[in-house]
Amino acid sequence: MNTIITIGRQFGSGGREIGDKLAKAFDIKYYDRELLARAAKESGFCEEIMMNHDERPTNSFLYNLVIDTYSFGYNSSSFVDMPISQKVFLAQFDTIKKVAEEGPCVIVGRCADYALESKNNVINLFIYADEDFKIKRIMEQYDLDEGKARDMCIKKDKQRQSYYNYYTNRKWGKAESYDLCINSAVLGIDGSVKLIKQYIEDFESR
Repeated sequence: MNTIITIGRQFGSGGREIGDKLAKAFDIKYYDRELLARAAKESGFCEEIMMNHDERPTNSFLYNLVIDTYSFGYNSSSFVDMPISQKVFLAQFDTIKKVAEEGPCVIVGRCADYALESKNNVINLFIYADEDFKIKRIMEQYDLDEGKARDMCIKKDKQRQSYYNYYTNRKWGKAESYDLCINSAVLGIDGSVKLIKQYIEDFESR
C-alpha cells in the first residue's frame, strides 16, 4: 500500500466514517482532527485556534498573497500581518504535505487534494449523499429535529464549499475536481468502503 487517500465530503454523508474505516482496512494512518492537533504543535498555534478557524471561509484576503506567503515561509513580514484564518490554512497546508511524505494515509477535508496535487500516488474522493440520508444521520448523531438538522447541513456545506473554492483552483463537489465521487446513500457506509477499497486496489496494481 503506497496510496494517499483524500476525502472531500458533504456534511452528513458519512465521509469521515468512510475514511476511518478505509484507514483501518488498509492499516494506515487517519487524519481528520488529528491533523489540527499536529498542525497546532508544529506551527505554535494553540489547538483551539485551529478548531475555531477549521474549514471556515474568509473574504478578507487575496488568494495570491496566501500562495506567495507560503512560498516565503512563516517568518516573512507578510505572514506576520496575515489574518489568523490564513495562518491556520498555511499551517494545515504544510502539515498535510509532511504527513503525505511519511507514508500512505487517509486525509479528510482541508483541501488536502489541492495540497498534494503534484503527487502521483494520491486518490481524491468526494462523498455525497441524498438529502434524506444526510438529514437522518445528522438528526441521529447530533440529537436534532429535522428542521435544525437541515439548517446545520446547509450551513456546514456552504462553509466547506466557500473554503475549498476560495483556497483552490477547483470547485467543491464537482466531479472534475476528484478521481471518484460516491453517493453513500446508494450502497451505505460499508458498501461505499467496499467499493473504494476495490478502486484503490486496482489503482495500486496499475
